[in-house]
Amino acid sequence: MKLCIAEKPSVARDIAKVLGATMPKQGYMEGNGYCVTWTFGHLCTLKEPHDYGPQYKSWNLFLLPIIPSSFGIKLIPNKGVEAQFKVIEKLVEECDEVINCGDAGQEGELIQRWVLQKAKCNKPVQRLWISSLTEEAIKEGFDNLKPAEDYKNLYLAGNARAIGDWLLGINATRLFTKKFGGNKAVLSIGRVQTPTLAMLVQRQKEIDAFTTEEYWELKTKYRDVIFNAAIDRLKTLDRAEKGLEYLKLNPFEIVSFEIKEGKEKNPRLFDLTGLQVEANKKYGYSAENTLNYIQSLYEKKHVTYPRVDTTYLSDNLYPKIAGILQKMYPYQDLIAPLLEAPIPKSKAVFDDTKVTDHHAIIPTEVPPSQNLSREEKLIYDLVAKRFISVFYPECKISNTLVEGKVGTIPFKTSGRQVLEPGWRAVYAKEPKEEVTDKDKEKEEEQTIPEFKVGESGPHDPMIHQGKTTPPKPYTEATLLRAMETAGKQVEDEELRELLKNNGIGRPSTRANIIETLFKRKYIEKKRKNLIATQTGIQLIDTIEDELLKSPELTGEWEQKLRKIEKGEYEANQFKEELIQMVSDLTRKVVDGKGKVIMLQEEEKAEEKKKREPAQKKELQSWEETKCPKCKEHHLIKGKAAVGCSDFKNCGFKITFDVFGKKISDKQLLDLVLKGKTSKLKGFSTHSEALTEGVLTLGEDFQVQLN
Repeated sequence: MKLCIAEKPSVARDIAKVLGATMPKQGYMEGNGYCVTWTFGHLCTLKEPHDYGPQYKSWNLFLLPIIPSSFGIKLIPNKGVEAQFKVIEKLVEECDEVINCGDAGQEGELIQRWVLQKAKCNKPVQRLWISSLTEEAIKEGFDNLKPAEDYKNLYLAGNARAIGDWLLGINATRLFTKKFGGNKAVLSIGRVQTPTLAMLVQRQKEIDAFTTEEYWELKTKYRDVIFNAAIDRLKTLDRAEKGLEYLKLNPFEIVSFEIKEGKEKNPRLFDLTGLQVEANKKYGYSAENTLNYIQSLYEKKHVTYPRVDTTYLSDNLYPKIAGILQKMYPYQDLIAPLLEAPIPKSKAVFDDTKVTDHHAIIPTEVPPSQNLSREEKLIYDLVAKRFISVFYPECKISNTLVEGKVGTIPFKTSGRQVLEPGWRAVYAKEPKEEVTDKDKEKEEEQTIPEFKVGESGPHDPMIHQGKTTPPKPYTEATLLRAMETAGKQVEDEELRELLKNNGIGRPSTRANIIETLFKRKYIEKKRKNLIATQTGIQLIDTIEDELLKSPELTGEWEQKLRKIEKGEYEANQFKEELIQMVSDLTRKVVDGKGKVIMLQEEEKAEEKKKREPAQKKELQSWEETKCPKCKEHHLIKGKAAVGCSDFKNCGFKITFDVFGKKISDKQLLDLVLKGKTSKLKGFSTHSEALTEGVLTLGEDFQVQLN
C-alpha cells in the first residue's frame, strides 16, 4: 500500500479522487492500492524552552541565552492534532512507501518532514511536486514523482530558518522583556519582525523631523503651452518677483524641439508580493487578506501555486498557454486577438534560469465559477488581466521635449502621447490611477503643437508658489516592496529581481509579519498609512544592536538560507553564527543600562469608568422557541442537550458540548434562531483541528464550525 500525505483535508480529497481512493475512513481515504491522509498545516513544532528543563518555565535574565544542545520537535498540544497524528503514525507503519504530497514549498517540506520524523518513518519516500491542483496537474505530478532526497536541501533550509527564528525570538524576547518591559508586558523581538518595524520607525522619524519650507518657481505660457524655468527653486518671494519682472521684459524663444518614439514594456507576471502590492494599491486589501483570497482560488483550482517569488514561467509551460487562454471565457474579447497568431515566446516571460521552486502566478485551465466571493473575483481579475497583457505587443509612445529661453533663463516642457496602446488595451476600460500631483497631471495632458527652433514671441510669465512635502508614510504596498528589497527604494523591475535574494522574510511570511506588528501594537493604520506607535518607536530606540534591526543584515541571513536551499552553505554554520550573535547580544544587554518602555494604552482608564454597565437582556425560553427543523414543535432543554419535543420523529438536537467546547444558552439560542453564532474560541476536538470560528447549522441541521 502507498501512503499519500497532503497538507490539508481539501487537498487530500482532490488527490484521492484522481487516484481512485474513494472509500472514506477515520482520518484518511482508501482505495486502488492507496491510502490518502492529511495534516492540518503544522502538526509538529520545535520544543519550547521548558521542554528542555523546568528551570526555563520562568523568565530569568541570568538563564539566558537558552541554547539546546540539539533541537527537538513535539506535537502541537491539541486533541484534534493528536488524533490525526495517531492515524498517520499507524498508516506509516503499515504502508510500503510514503508519497509526500505536502505544499510544494519550503514550509510545506518542513511540515511533512517533521511529521514523518515524529512518526519514525523508515519507509522509502517519494515527493509529489505540483504547481496547481487541477486533475491534469495531479496526474502529471504522480507520473513524475521525485525521490525525497532531491528536496533534502529545501528541508535543511526550512529547518535552519525555524531554528534561527527560535534562537533569536525566544532569547531576544525574554532578554528585552526582562530588561526593559518593567514586568508590564512582553516585548516581542523577531528576526524579520524587528527590522521591518525599524524601517517603519525610521520613516516615522523622518516625517516627524521634517520642516516644511516654502519655495517659488517661475513658469510661463507660450502658444497655450506651460513651460517651467529649468533653474533651482527660489527660496524667497522677493527673488521670484525680480525674476518675473525680468521675464516680462524679454520674448520667449524656442531653443530645441524633439520628438522621440519609444516603447513601454509590458508589466511582469505576478509573484505573491507583486499581487499583494497591486491589491493594496487598487482595493486597499491587506497583504494577509490578499494571500487568503489567492490561496482560496488556488484550492478551487482557478490559479497556480501562489506563494512564489518569481515573475517568470518555465519554458515547458509554453505549449499550454494557448489552451489556458482559450478556457478563460469571460475574457474572450481580449484573448481573441492573441489567438489569431502563435503566442509570442519572450525571454521577459519564459526563462528557466529565473524560475525557483515554482513559476509566477497564472490562471489554470479551470475557468472561474460563479460562486466566488467578490474579493476572489477581483483578485482573479488582477491575475487574469496581467497574464493576458504579457502576450500583447509593447505600448508604443512618443515623448516630446521642448526647450526654450527668456533672455538668459532656460525653460522646458514635455509631453507624452500613446501611438499604439499595445498591452495597455487590456486595461483600457479601467479607471485611471490617482495622480497626486495635479500640476504634473495637467502638464502630462498638454497637447504640444509643432514648434520651430528659433521661433519667438510674446508669453505670459507667472510665479508658482509651493511647499516642500515630507516623505510619505509606508502603506502595506510600499512596505512589502521595501521588505522585498531590504529597504532600498527600487522602481526598476530588473533590479528588483536581483535584490529579491537579499529581501527580508519570504513572500509567504511577510503578510504574517505585518499582522504581528499590528497585534503587538507596535504599528497602527491611519487610512492606508502604517504608523509606528510610541511603543514601537521606543522598542527600536532601545535596541542598540544593529544586527537586530538592520534590513540589510537580515537580508544577508535570508541569502544564506537560500544558499542552504541550493546546497551552497552549511545549515550548521548558519546555526552557529546565530548562536554566537545571540550570546553576544545577551551579554551586551544584561551588562547595559536598564530603562522601562512605556506601553501603548489600549483604552484610557477614565473612558472605561464612564461606561455604564449594559442592561442584561432576558433570554427567550426554550419552551417558546420553535424547532428549526420541523418548525412545528417547540424545543426542550435536557441535561446534556437541547432538542425537539418530538425528537423521535424529528431527530433535531444540539449538545451543550460542541467540538470540545461548552456552549452557553445565549450561543445555542443564536444558533437556533439566527443559524449561526458569533466567532468563538476554545474548540479542541474538531476533525480538522480548528480551534476557533463561527458555529452554523448546515442544511442537514448538523452543527458545523467554519
